[in-house]
Amino acid sequence: MHMPKQKYATTPPNISTMPPGVPYIIGNEAAERFSYYGMKSVLTVFMAHYILNRSGVLAPMQENEAYMYTHYFVFGVYFLPILGAIIADGFLGKYWTILSLSIVYCLGNLTLACMATTWEIAIGQRTMLIIGLSLICLGAGGIKPCVSANVGDQFGESNKHLLSKMFGWFYFSINAGSFISSILCPWLLANPKYGPGWAFGIPGIAMLIATLFFWGGRNKMVHVPAAGLGYLRETFSRDGLVTLARIAMVYVFILVFWALWGMSNGVEWTLQAEKMDLHWMGMNLIAAQVQTANPILILIFIPIVNYVIYPAIDKVFPLTPLRKIGIGLFITALSFVVIVWIQGQIDAGMKPSINWQLLAYVILTLGEAMVSITGLEFSYTQAPNSMKSSVMALWLLTVASGEGFVALVNKWILGGGHKLSAYQYFTFFTWLMFGAAVVFVIVASFYKGRTYLQTQRQPTLDEIATEPILHGGTPS
Repeated sequence: MHMPKQKYATTPPNISTMPPGVPYIIGNEAAERFSYYGMKSVLTVFMAHYILNRSGVLAPMQENEAYMYTHYFVFGVYFLPILGAIIADGFLGKYWTILSLSIVYCLGNLTLACMATTWEIAIGQRTMLIIGLSLICLGAGGIKPCVSANVGDQFGESNKHLLSKMFGWFYFSINAGSFISSILCPWLLANPKYGPGWAFGIPGIAMLIATLFFWGGRNKMVHVPAAGLGYLRETFSRDGLVTLARIAMVYVFILVFWALWGMSNGVEWTLQAEKMDLHWMGMNLIAAQVQTANPILILIFIPIVNYVIYPAIDKVFPLTPLRKIGIGLFITALSFVVIVWIQGQIDAGMKPSINWQLLAYVILTLGEAMVSITGLEFSYTQAPNSMKSSVMALWLLTVASGEGFVALVNKWILGGGHKLSAYQYFTFFTWLMFGAAVVFVIVASFYKGRTYLQTQRQPTLDEIATEPILHGGTPS
């Protein structure tokens, strides 16, 4: 009896090379991150300086109000992955979740891009802003845990050795997209020739391109079906809960990493930079510009780490994902040793060169390449097949939790009368990171994980002809 051919592949091909769907997913991620970070880079400034009332008269928000809305928006983006994961793992599957919520995402961008139209002004730019940001929250937050899980689904036993490199290039695409748009969109907003319409419109076009690119790769990708009610049974079974608890135990230490990383890309390092000599290579930098070193450096470090540093260390002792993370945590702590030294110089009345903080960024970004990228790989491989997006959502919560932890420390300092100098503040986080790294190494030595990869299908005759040697692969 002739069996009808499935419309899409549901299991990874039995090959030892990169899966054919990967370029479409990485291209989609680069364009989506360009859209998100470009829009986010102008959002607060737009609310504080450009927003109009219903009469078309300039009526900007107070700065604190603009900050509040921005924080609400970012919180929504990092909280809604829980919803996206449930939809993907339990009902629609990752592909259809990403595609459908990408359309919602595009509608949100369209709403923001049309803010200057007479009908949106008549309705109220503040009202339309809330509608647009809510749609983007639902779209961006919903697809975040699915995209990284979906790219992992393309791999099986025969090409699992390429997972680390793939997640490296995946992370590269994130930072490439965000870096370019974070420079372009603020320039468009500030230029009277373009203004808010272009500053929000270009990210909208990028998101449309991301959606079309993802849809264009539908026949190249593996579409792992949703688990249905089996997703809930497995998640809340004894084994499912034990697996989640085991993964969460690792995430506690990565939470501390995100706390320190957030300080480098937020106000703490920027305020320190304001007290430093900002003359660099013939230019006078603005303190807020210094943090752009991070996305530039991550683009440089990803290929160096993947193709030089990891192979060199692997010759000395075998590298596992947890060992990479452990090394990265210690390196992150070392970056704060430099920050503490800089603060000591400032407190002594000196004005150290900004090159010292750039050195701290170099060290921190090396740690980020080892912790953050490896964390994606670890999260995917340790998650049971029916819970891939859910564990990725849990991973994303560590980012938000790290930010929350720093906020709580600041609240404790301000509200409890525990006055700390900047030197003591940075020293506290340095020792916290070193302590977390030491305890992580101990905990990781007892970690008994299990790698979950999608089951591969039997190779076709064409694949056998073109792929005579399958390194490490065993047909299922």
